[in-house]
Amino acid sequence: MTQFQSNALAEQIYIRIKQEIFDFYLLPHDRFTETQLAERYQVSRTPVRDALYRLQREGYLDVEFRRGWMVKPLDFTRIDELYDLRIVLESAAVERLCSLPDLTELLEGLWQVWTVPVDRRQSDMQTVAGLDEAFHNGLVAAAGNREMLRLHREVTEHIRIVRRLDFTQRARIEETYNEHASILKVLLSRKRDEALRMLRAHIEQSKIEVRKLSLSMLAEARRRYDNPSAALAK
Repeated sequence: MTQFQSNALAEQIYIRIKQEIFDFYLLPHDRFTETQLAERYQVSRTPVRDALYRLQREGYLDVEFRRGWMVKPLDFTRIDELYDLRIVLESAAVERLCSLPDLTELLEGLWQVWTVPVDRRQSDMQTVAGLDEAFHNGLVAAAGNREMLRLHREVTEHIRIVRRLDFTQRARIEETYNEHASILKVLLSRKRDEALRMLRAHIEQSKIEVRKLSLSMLAEARRRYDNPSAALAK
């Protein structure tokens, strides 16, 4: 295998493991070894090791001598701080949007998603989580500041692991649709102060919901996505 092929394989494994962490297939405190993953993915240990160390550098995994790898516990203090940073970035985006000449075209795509009739709303957790990310990223992107968008995307990725649990209950999905639609309406009416108030309250509520995460919620996610230990043993 060439170095290029090895790097490409390590990249594929990195993406796969990271997605399994985001999807709660691998949960906080789950342990596994390089050998288990290599057998599961039917590859050598080298690209697996490269992928794992990359995820460790990004803060998703820990490695312990003779105990293998572990998905890091959730750091709610850091998560709260990232949500606070989201509020700063998205509030700045809203202020910029309200100064632009034509918001209708900029927000048309988001409007089409979030103002659909109730019977056409999505209900799948992962689907709604993806749409929610696209809504908030879309607001920042529409504001036209590329550096702000880059930073916002980094923040979004770091909170994705818990953010998806915000949509495990139907009521939260309905609230998200209603609140996103309301935010778009006041933005299109250029009611800046009201849009800022609603956006901040929306993100604060999301922060409160994910702050309530408990072991029981993580156990529910484990049941939904099968047992990681059993999967690794296959």
